[in-house]
Amino acid sequence: MLLVSIIAILMVMLLALLRAFIGPTHYDRILAVNIFGTKTILFIAVLGFLSGRPEFLDIALVYALLNFISIIGVLRFFEYQQRNKDNS
Repeated sequence: MLLVSIIAILMVMLLALLRAFIGPTHYDRILAVNIFGTKTILFIAVLGFLSGRPEFLDIALVYALLNFISIIGVLRFFEYQQRNKDNS
């Protein structure tokens, strides 16, 4: 059953990568990368559960923090860039 969940997570990750490459706007691409990061966290957690290694959850938490901080940074960059275009 957990093997099916890993396959499903990997398929969603593949679809998120496709969306990131062919997204019509920057925000669609950012959302797809965020989805990919979230599914990666879930994948690491399930992998840690399957292998019986609880330290994988620590790795998943650190990755979640990095994912959150990087998405906030990218969104602020695009917001700042949009403000500069509007002021010009």
